[in-house]
Amino acid sequence: MQDFTVIGKRMPRVDALAKVTGEAKYAADYEMPGMLWCKIVRSPHAHARILNIDTSRAARLPGVKDVLTGKDFKGWKWGWMPKTREEEPLAAERVRYLGEAVAAVAAVDEDTAEQAAQLIQVEYEPLPGVFDPEKAMEDGAPQLYDHVKNNVSWDFHMDFGDVEKGFREADLVHEDRFVTGRVITGYLEPPAAVAMYDSSGITIWAAKQSPYFVYRHLAACFNLPLSKVRVIQPFIGGGFGGTKNDSLAGDFCSVLFSKRTGKPVKFVYTMEEVLMTCRRRHNMIVYNKMGMKKDGTITAMHSRVIADGGAHTAIGPLTMYLSGSMSTLPYKLPNFKHDAYRIYTNNPIGAAMRGHGVTHTRFAAELQMEMMAEELGIDPVAVRLKNAITAPHETVNKVTVKSCGLVEGIQTLAASDSWKNRDQRKGSGPVVHGTGMSATSYLGGARQRGHQSCAAVLRLCEDGTIDYLTGATDCGQGSDTVLCQIVAEELGVGMEDVDIKRVDTAVTPCDAGSYGSRVTVLAGEAARRAAIDVKDQLARFAAREWEANPEDIVFKNRMVSVAGSPEKTMPFDQLAKIACYSGSGAVIIGKGYSDYGIDVLDFEKGIGNCGTSYSFTSQLTELDVDLETGFIHCTDMVIAHDCGRPLNPVNVEAQNQGAAIQGMGQALYEEFRMDHGRTLNPNLADYKMPLAPDIPRIEVIDILTDDPSGPFGAKEASEGAIVSTPPSVFTAIRHATGIWFKEQPLTPEKVVMALRNRKQ
Repeated sequence: MQDFTVIGKRMPRVDALAKVTGEAKYAADYEMPGMLWCKIVRSPHAHARILNIDTSRAARLPGVKDVLTGKDFKGWKWGWMPKTREEEPLAAERVRYLGEAVAAVAAVDEDTAEQAAQLIQVEYEPLPGVFDPEKAMEDGAPQLYDHVKNNVSWDFHMDFGDVEKGFREADLVHEDRFVTGRVITGYLEPPAAVAMYDSSGITIWAAKQSPYFVYRHLAACFNLPLSKVRVIQPFIGGGFGGTKNDSLAGDFCSVLFSKRTGKPVKFVYTMEEVLMTCRRRHNMIVYNKMGMKKDGTITAMHSRVIADGGAHTAIGPLTMYLSGSMSTLPYKLPNFKHDAYRIYTNNPIGAAMRGHGVTHTRFAAELQMEMMAEELGIDPVAVRLKNAITAPHETVNKVTVKSCGLVEGIQTLAASDSWKNRDQRKGSGPVVHGTGMSATSYLGGARQRGHQSCAAVLRLCEDGTIDYLTGATDCGQGSDTVLCQIVAEELGVGMEDVDIKRVDTAVTPCDAGSYGSRVTVLAGEAARRAAIDVKDQLARFAAREWEANPEDIVFKNRMVSVAGSPEKTMPFDQLAKIACYSGSGAVIIGKGYSDYGIDVLDFEKGIGNCGTSYSFTSQLTELDVDLETGFIHCTDMVIAHDCGRPLNPVNVEAQNQGAAIQGMGQALYEEFRMDHGRTLNPNLADYKMPLAPDIPRIEVIDILTDDPSGPFGAKEASEGAIVSTPPSVFTAIRHATGIWFKEQPLTPEKVVMALRNRKQ
């Protein structure tokens, strides 16, 4: 086993001091002389034609400097791919969800901008709306777009093996309907930015977890070369996908206002705007059909997914792809069919969120597998071990798995006292105890179409310290720390010797963004290769000093030496000076990039690897159910997580804990209450997220597999537990109550009603 100095150690985060002292600046903290404030005017209708917009009263208000409507953007639209570019910065002719942006004002201060926004008068012609995706698919339903039929925003289909033959070979076939809830990311920092348009082009300080997305959108919208768009990234107060992975009305309006006024322009969304209008996880209905033999072997599965996509397509095609392409893990599945439909509705837009696409279909399949095993009299552990994959493995849709700790994770949970004694601990009421299990998978190193490479640049300073430039974003997951560990380990220096610079598209290399658990794997590989480049350059100087071979130079513990010659040793900083001052002086710059590109990936059919590697998460959940009130309290969770090799165990634990709590919230608490497109609970008091007293004890057990595709053997360690938590919670509730529930969130009201119906 390799002896690491920094990798695998419980290192503090590199940004910890700045954050706890208040030194860290977030987008909303930025102020500039002469700055104007931007406020957005939003539609009170879920579906309507815009007949007229009167901005005259707002324009006359003292302190107002400019007013925008959709026509000012001259028909420009954006979207995830060319055929889905349908979203306007400001709706010009038609609004398709309640709260869609229709106008904007710029004023000398926030209060004046708010007052002016209220003075803009918009005349609408209300149109019939559709808010249920299944009803939206029916003939005769109100249509959101003229170019599509039955409101189908996107559909995706997979068909591998012979599903009907698999069902005929099964001894038991189940078909069930599962529903996931309407939820949002739940970050505490709302979207915000300060934009400046001057002779050098656009500069924007924006809260973006994928800053190079808005960089491209702004260049296209304002017809500028990319070299004239500069996104400077502040600290990010949480992301989790969705809104902070995309552009917003505020981004485009603040830039256009700045172009027209010559002033810097700032916007900050309110939390009500976030909860009413920002991207949220797709609510999905999953009709799942599974075949199983008497011994528990799964013979076939057919999933039909109907997703509420909301008013625009956004990144929805990728969601539909992931909902199917990842369904062939973590169990052997010889025959699989998947039909996914993303449907336009007059609801807010569905988009990416942590566990993107996989949380829905894995929830359905995991519950159904255990329901069928129970009917056949098979132990929950036995059915999972019967079907669990082992590495190496290739799925029926040619997903290749090089490392897999699934079996070890399941066995670890099964050996625990909590699992072995679950029936004795159940009790008889009024509060009963339940214990449940799940085993799931998620991708890491996500790669799709378009620019997917990560790059790194390292500059060796003459005192032996390192400047590290990356376009990768730390949006709270701690990736900056891990990337610095990778650089430090490869160069044999200390963490304090590596200084990572914040993303600035004028100087940092282009990066695809923080999504799909790709930063540690892909940006980490780029960082490691850049460090190797620096090391190779330094090794040549050391070899010249000692008349040795460059291949024999060893870098470790801030020292440089010749392998097998302990007398030939010098401090790392001394070698840096020798290299930098040699002759007329050398400049040591290392470059590296990830090259895990697209090999076999058919996006239309779902064939091939959508990631470089795959994590496996086995989870045990214990909870109490009050049979009188229906209240559920999770008491304990054990997460056996295969993330390859944990590069920073503190980060791995924190990410698993955070994902599990987020998954628990979606399983039990979180849900937007909707009424004809209106969000009835657009605040953090009424939108129920887990609070500190709700948090269970969470133990994280690392299952080491050392994946060959990741730097130092790493795989993803931030999304697997949000996939595994809901099914483990629901199986625990089944154990406690004897009832199978199939819809999230499982509120106390639903529990009480089910218990009452069972008595009747």
